[in-house]
Amino acid sequence: MSQAEESHQRRLARNLNELLQELRVAQAGVQILFGFLLSIAFTDRYASADGYIRVTHLITVLFAAGAVALLTAPAAWHRLLFRRGRREDVIEVANRFAIAGLACLAVAMTGTILLLGEVVAGGWVAVVLGVFAAVVFGTLWFAWPWRERVRDTISEGEDDEDRLE
Repeated sequence: MSQAEESHQRRLARNLNELLQELRVAQAGVQILFGFLLSIAFTDRYASADGYIRVTHLITVLFAAGAVALLTAPAAWHRLLFRRGRREDVIEVANRFAIAGLACLAVAMTGTILLLGEVVAGGWVAVVLGVFAAVVFGTLWFAWPWRERVRDTISEGEDDEDRLE
C-alpha cells in the first residue's frame, strides 16, 4: 500500500470514528425522547386528550422513531460492511442518514415542545412555542451551518486536516 493510499485510509478511519462519535451523542437524546413520548400514551390524562393532541403526538412519535432508525443505521452499516473495503461508502451513506436523522429529531423536538405548550398553556401560546422551537432547531442545525458551508472554500471531499497539510 502506498503512503498516499495509507494516508487516505487513515483519514477515512478517522472520519468514520468522528461520525460514529457524533451519532452516539444524538442517539442517546433521541432514545430518551422516544421513551418519554411512548410513555405519554399510557397516562390517564391522554385518554381524555382531543384529536389534535393525539394526532400531534402520533406524528411526533413517528418522527422520533424515524430519527432513531436513521441515527442508528450507520452503526448497522458499519458492522455489516466491516472489513469489506467499503468504508468510504459507509461514510457517505452514514452522513446522509445523520442529516436526515437530525431533521427528524428537530421535528420530533418541535412536536414535543408544541405538545407540552398545549398541555401547559394551550392555544396560541403553544403554537408560538412550537414555531419558536422550529426556528431555533432549523437555524442552529441547518440554516446557519449550511450558510457557512456555502461560504467555505474547502473542496468536496477535503477536510480540516487536509487544509493544514
